[in-house]
Amino acid sequence: MDRIFKMDRLTNFIDHIQSRIAFFPTVISLGGLLTAFLMIYLEQKDISAHIMEITPALVIDDTDTAKTILSTLIGGLISLTVFSFSMVMVLLNQASSNFSPRVLPGIVSDQKHQIVLGLYIGTILYNIFIFISIEPTKNNYQTPGFSVLAGIILVVGCLAAFIYFIHHISQAIQVGNILTAIHSRTKSEIRSIVKDEEKKSLEFPNQEHWEAYEITETGYFYGILNDNLLEICKENSMKIKIQLHKGQFILDGTIGFKTEKPLDNDLKEKIISNLLFSHEELIGENYIYGFRQISEIGVKAMSPGINDPGTALNTIDYLTSLFMDLMHKADFEYLANDDGNGENWVLIRSSKFSELLFNVMATYRLYCKHDITVMRKLMHMLKTLTNHVINSNQLEIIEAEINELKTDADNNIENKRDRSILNSDFISWS
Repeated sequence: MDRIFKMDRLTNFIDHIQSRIAFFPTVISLGGLLTAFLMIYLEQKDISAHIMEITPALVIDDTDTAKTILSTLIGGLISLTVFSFSMVMVLLNQASSNFSPRVLPGIVSDQKHQIVLGLYIGTILYNIFIFISIEPTKNNYQTPGFSVLAGIILVVGCLAAFIYFIHHISQAIQVGNILTAIHSRTKSEIRSIVKDEEKKSLEFPNQEHWEAYEITETGYFYGILNDNLLEICKENSMKIKIQLHKGQFILDGTIGFKTEKPLDNDLKEKIISNLLFSHEELIGENYIYGFRQISEIGVKAMSPGINDPGTALNTIDYLTSLFMDLMHKADFEYLANDDGNGENWVLIRSSKFSELLFNVMATYRLYCKHDITVMRKLMHMLKTLTNHVINSNQLEIIEAEINELKTDADNNIENKRDRSILNSDFISWS
């Protein structure tokens, strides 16, 4: 049990470290540093002398020339690094202003950007240590000619990475690509949950008289150490209901979970230690953030300063696709045995279809109620969803939103002809 617990903690720690912008640059920089030490060691074994006997044109055997080349490469690469990431800061500021500040973590933590940054820093460190290793001597073969050649090759690689970086960052900042990336990630997460639910039973005991326990943490709840919590349930032959949902901000004293039977303090603390909290919202850890990000981009596009209804219409298309998948998801998530008997041990609260649809519609209705084009698009989305409902409860929820949309349109759109075509089929301009 303890060994599994530690491994799960380690896995969770590694996953979070990999999502940080400094992870790949640190690893690649260490690689550049180790490569420099390896090359210094090989130079002590006269590798440059051996290569010069075979291809003398590739080896720089003049100490002053080697120093000049290395100092030029180092200075140029530092300037290139500063320029590249000054441009990133400008683009991030533009993305925050035009779209939503919540899209920034996805752009900043892009692994491709991290790898380019790591390649720059790793090459700078490599050339610096090779430069330091050059010692004045009358023996030409003491000049690290092969190491200098390797440094030149690495800088050429950095220039190629810079060209790729310019192309990639210019694509990544386009609103269409941002929406596509958020939509793809969110859709994949929802479908993964639905596929997992198909293999499980949705049966769980009534929790009306279960023991409730408070959380002694403060922060955003973002997940559970599944394997550890399952192990606790099996060892103590009890089932648990998690009262929290991902993304919820938890205050000390909030009712966090219920159990079939009373717990002692040690077992209670062990369960709480398997609930994961953070002092910041972890964008991308939860499919609900996908709906939130797309909605914020759409609403921001309707602000007077941006005035881009075309983007708002695009966001509604993506939301329609996501809602169609979300309707297949159950209102709760379960942790069950992996041994095939399908017994559920943990019930986890998650945001319901009705809650997400209301939050999205309430946001759009407030900021877009004066625009007949966007209102018609929202009506088109709702009518499309009515054709894909799974049960009558979902149909009632959607019909309630349709009525609210009509009410806002009647109260805020003055043109009678515009109001009369609210229910007509939406025809795209493109």
